[in-house]
This record gives sequence, structure tokens and C-alpha cells, in this order.
Amino acid sequence: MRVLAVGGIFSALLFLPAHSDPVYPHAYPRQGVRQLFDNERVTVWEAVWKHGVAQPFHRHRYDMAAVYLQFGRIRVTTPEGTVVEPKPFDPPFAYFQRKGITHKEEGAGKPGDPEELAIIVDLKETAPSEFQLPPGMKPAFPRDGAKNVLENDRVRMWDYTWLEKTPVGWHVHDYDAVEVYVNGGTILTKFGDGHQETRPVAFKEARYIPRGQRDYEEAVSGTPRAITIELK
Repeated sequence: MRVLAVGGIFSALLFLPAHSDPVYPHAYPRQGVRQLFDNERVTVWEAVWKHGVAQPFHRHRYDMAAVYLQFGRIRVTTPEGTVVEPKPFDPPFAYFQRKGITHKEEGAGKPGDPEELAIIVDLKETAPSEFQLPPGMKPAFPRDGAKNVLENDRVRMWDYTWLEKTPVGWHVHDYDAVEVYVNGGTILTKFGDGHQETRPVAFKEARYIPRGQRDYEEAVSGTPRAITIELK
């Protein structure tokens, strides 16, 4: 859900005290949602709000970071029966939501209308140990051209576009991170252990980058764009 996009009324609705008697399922999985990957730090989902499909009430058990890639009309209903339709946004839209929110979300458009699409990252409670940046190495972010689009105590989110034939020099990822691609292309990556790979990336693709990875990147085709979610 997009609390920050719709103002104080909607925020207040979502943070009403949860009922103690019903046992609500977690938000995911559900119809229109598929798991992309899962590890000790995150579970990552691709979510589509399908029009005309009834959805259950659920409670978000984890803090959640998300990248909304397409707007579609949705209807949000609280357990008390209050209904809100969030306002449109321009994708990609970076978002964060605290755990504990209870509601249901359903596509509210007509057949043929765009359906809302997002990559959702459930943030597990595990926390990394201290990490020391190797002497002489730069962190992955900030970097030239990268925009910090959201930051709090759990995540930092960067919007970055790789320019074709313009290298991103050697750096170390000092946070575990999830990369969500907004535009496709092909990226050459050289790794600190000496191997390299050239891989295509595509719209709505997501990948996990472990803390401590040392690499060099260059877009060899196209101008890939991603929102990178660094996990604090």
C-alpha cells in the first residue's frame, strides 16, 4: 500500500489499532502475487492487483519496502469497513510501510484497464554485523547520477541509470541490497575474485546483492535503470 502518496487521512486509517481477536494471514502470497526469491534477510514478491478479483483481509507481518512500477486503480478496505482509493502516482514510486497494518487491497478498474504492479520486499528482522569498508575502496552508493529517493532506519533507496559505455568504477556493496529494474539493457560486471559476466536485465526483474561484494559495472547495451534498496 502507498501510505505516503495519499496524505494524512489515509495514513491515519491504516494505523488504526488492529483487532486482537481475528487471526489474519500475512499479506503474501495471495492471488496475483508470486515469490521471486527468499533468503535470511528478505522475501521478494511480484504483486499485481487484478481487477475484479476478491482478496482477503491480511496483516503485514514485516516492515516492507516496495517499488511500484505501474499505476492501476485499487480499493483499500480496513477491518472497520472504511474504503479508500489511493491517488495516481508516477512510476517508479519508492515506498516503505511499517509492519502491523491490517486491510485488504483489490483491483478496482474495469476490464482492460492497467493493473497496479509492484515489486515488494518483506524485510526480515535479522540484522547484519558491523562492516568495515576496505581501505581505499568506495561504497556502491552514493555515486554520480544516483538519487536517494527514500531513507529511514531500515532502508536507503537509490534511483540510478547506467549510461551506455560509461563505467561505474570498482566499489564495494557495504549493505545487503535488492536491485529492482525499471528499464532493461545489458550490464557487464567484473567481480573482485577475477571472474566477470555479461547479463541482460529486464523490466521488473529483481536480484539480491550480498554485502561485501566488490565489483565494477558497465552498461554495454541500452541504459538500464534500477531502484536499489540497501538494507540497514
